[in-house]
Amino acid sequence: MCGIVGYVGNIASVNASGTGPHQALDVLMEGLRRLEYRGYDSAGVAVVAADGIAMRKKSGKLANLTAELAAHPLPEAMTGIGHTRWATHGGPTDKNAHPHVVDGGRLAVIHNGIIENYAPLKAELLAKGHRFISDTDTEVAAALLGEIYRSLPGDGGVEAGGSADGARLSEAMQLAAQRLEGAFTLLAAHAEHPGTVVAARRNSPLVVGLGDGENFLGSDVSGFIDYTRRAVELGQDQVVTITADTVTITDFYGAPAEGREYLVDWDAAAAEKGGYPSFMEKEIHDQPEAVAQTLLGRSDVDGRLTLDEMRIDADVLKTINKIIVLACGTSAYAGQVAKYAIEHWCRIPTEVELSHEFRYRDPIVDDKTLIVSLSQSGETMDTLMAVRYAREQGATTVAICNTNGSTIPRESDAVLYTHAGPEIAVASTKAFLAQITAAYLLGLYLAQLRGNLFQGQIKDILADLAKVPAKIAKVLANEQQVKDLARSMSETRSVLFLGRHVGFPVAMEGALKLKELAYIHAEGFAAGELKHGPIALIEEGQPVIVVVPSPRGRDSLHAKVVSNIQEVRARGAKTIVIAEEGDESVAEHAEHVFYIPETTPLLAPLLTTVPLQIFACELATAKGYDVDQPRNLAKSVTVE
Repeated sequence: MCGIVGYVGNIASVNASGTGPHQALDVLMEGLRRLEYRGYDSAGVAVVAADGIAMRKKSGKLANLTAELAAHPLPEAMTGIGHTRWATHGGPTDKNAHPHVVDGGRLAVIHNGIIENYAPLKAELLAKGHRFISDTDTEVAAALLGEIYRSLPGDGGVEAGGSADGARLSEAMQLAAQRLEGAFTLLAAHAEHPGTVVAARRNSPLVVGLGDGENFLGSDVSGFIDYTRRAVELGQDQVVTITADTVTITDFYGAPAEGREYLVDWDAAAAEKGGYPSFMEKEIHDQPEAVAQTLLGRSDVDGRLTLDEMRIDADVLKTINKIIVLACGTSAYAGQVAKYAIEHWCRIPTEVELSHEFRYRDPIVDDKTLIVSLSQSGETMDTLMAVRYAREQGATTVAICNTNGSTIPRESDAVLYTHAGPEIAVASTKAFLAQITAAYLLGLYLAQLRGNLFQGQIKDILADLAKVPAKIAKVLANEQQVKDLARSMSETRSVLFLGRHVGFPVAMEGALKLKELAYIHAEGFAAGELKHGPIALIEEGQPVIVVVPSPRGRDSLHAKVVSNIQEVRARGAKTIVIAEEGDESVAEHAEHVFYIPETTPLLAPLLTTVPLQIFACELATAKGYDVDQPRNLAKSVTVE
């Protein structure tokens, strides 16, 4: 979950052109600024200067490190590594911040992930006389790397006949990686190789950025998007060595390997706030475009879906008799919304599983099971491990993801990219709507392939989907009434959410947003469960937000949900209702009503979710909280 950046530039190129390669510290700090959403318990940088390794690190947000650098500047350097931390081993303190410097101050290491066998390794190193300063597993990995480095022939320094390209450091990293267990990305810089950064990757994200007279490493492309859009994705269990002019990839045993180069399809401006006070508010307002981009180019003029990324044999998909959606958090609620549509359109039994529970309960999976994984980052460790388990059981796997070149899509049989653009705020908004949209496309594609729907029906549903972005924009245009209510409720300590059918996962997602951002008690319930227990929570003044289904349709649940509103209001609840335009019947039972444009019932979550996002964002802002970086959370959970 931590953010990592590595950089090597060629000072000769700087002197010759005046542009291009940069001072390492400038690159590292800009990269860390863009990656702070991945971890903000502490931050640190190390550069390889003329006199060796120089380092600064501070607990707290990146601003603390910036102040430390202003008070104690680092020397100029063209090589360096930087880190923003989300604490796993050891608390968020100065001593536990990365980088960790070992080997007499000559070797600096940063790390994302968890070293599962750190305890026996630490005992081994303690027996050899090592002394540890921090409480982290990272320092153990650093000490191991230093121990191995010293054991290799020669001192590695150029003046002593060592290699200028860091071959000895690369070999040491390969040998160290062989001994480590768990999920890790490690970056290392050594004083004896001032133009080299070496990294290793297992079950944790790492991407290479290609420049002119400079090269980059990052936990995602945000770390270097200001400088290049050329990127190389790395495979599992690989070591990469970068200099200013070369990128060398091997496996953990030194065998040559290759990465896949690709072009990042968004630029630095897409990751900026665009005039909004927070990334989250910007991303809420990005949602019309996020849905539109996810729909773009997916069908022909006749309404036939043409999912170019679905490279799975049609005969395989026709034999599927069960679908399992794997996801965590907000993505799991997107999967629960999708379940209603996929079962309705495809008539295939569909389950939604929390990734971290899936493989530990001995699930029934075979070659007729389709696994659909949802992950914004494509690096969610629980989901990745669940996908791997499913593939081992013979299942066919499809990833729905927002990040090109990430691990889960690479390890799946097919992928549907959501094209929502970078999502920086920790609490997911536009990724949620984009995931639902992509899952709808998948469901329609399966229905088309298997003949569950007539082509005209699919064309009509796609036409309804095409109208959704404009309808989201209409909801956003009326956001002020939601914001005003949220600000008036800034002292609220508990909010309950009710919904039925597709409104149930929307209610749970609304509650999650409030928990994530405002740190108050919030729960989402299926409205039909009220009389089975949750109604005991209702007391005078208790806010209850109700997602009301459309009154249209043969099997409408509208009347039942209106009865639920009456039940809680009769017991003193403060009722806040989200309803379809034209539904005047709810007004007499609610203190506040937010109307959304009419749409078909299965598509309603793409609209009903938006007021709940606005509400949570504004209430948390009114409380004075940072909605982009809620406490104890990180954007991408890359450890189990």
